[in-house]
Amino acid sequence: MRAERGLNGWLVIDKPAGLTSSQVVVRLRHATGTKAGHAGTLDPLATGILPVALGEATKAVSFVSKAAKRYSFRVRWGAATDTDDSGGKIVAESPVRPDGAAIAAALPRFTGTILQRPPAYSALKIGGKRAYALARAGNAPLLAERRVEVAELHLAALPDADHADFVAAVGEGTYIRALARDLAEALGTCGHIAALRRLAVGRFGEAQAISLDLATTLGHSLPASGHLLPIEAALDDIPALALTADEAARLRHGQPIVLAAREGARLDRLDDGTIVGARHDRHLIGLARIENGRLLPVRMINS
Repeated sequence: MRAERGLNGWLVIDKPAGLTSSQVVVRLRHATGTKAGHAGTLDPLATGILPVALGEATKAVSFVSKAAKRYSFRVRWGAATDTDDSGGKIVAESPVRPDGAAIAAALPRFTGTILQRPPAYSALKIGGKRAYALARAGNAPLLAERRVEVAELHLAALPDADHADFVAAVGEGTYIRALARDLAEALGTCGHIAALRRLAVGRFGEAQAISLDLATTLGHSLPASGHLLPIEAALDDIPALALTADEAARLRHGQPIVLAAREGARLDRLDDGTIVGARHDRHLIGLARIENGRLLPVRMINS
């Protein structure tokens, strides 16, 4: 199908349980007739915020995927699974059930910069193959630990002896399934994720979210519905740099721009490698990188 004009922007989908993130994207692609991509994978078990880029917004997916994320989740104590969630097969059990005091005492160990081993059932590639594919074939890989950021982790409720509810704010690449697994181990038991909901990705949250069913029903009418957010909505944290008409034209043609001193541009505060939103006449024309006193095009927006 041919892409409709105006279908450039972000949808904040409240993903239902039972679908992969890719399946959500496929449904939206069929409903709108335009290219689409998601920022930040959610497991089929999980629900919640899945930002989906349509049209030219797909050029900003990699930047949104790096944004901080916030989750609520429930841990089931006493049983470990091969997938670290309730969809897997139980591989170990324990009679130990930690109380609130023990849980609270363990949480500081999992806050800040920590080492985390990703789950074997993950989308990481090992020798060109997805880890989950190897695991399903009976060759579950032992993935290397890596540093991740956990900005916040607190106990929200203890519904019963077998379960505990948490809220976490984490950085890119942090697996909540692994966090639950490792927390249970630190408490002298085993455990897995029983429920998981993503509350926010960067500036996208539940207040902006719509159901997948509504989004697919609206289809080509999304721009008029008010649910299709502008491309810039995902880039509020990226510095903006105003360009002249000539500079904008040159950047669009892939030419670097020499950055002379600019009043109000605050270039002295931007280090080499900084990504900026290049704008002309208040419109976003693309993403560019500062390097050695020049502005280099990264992704140009043609909306």
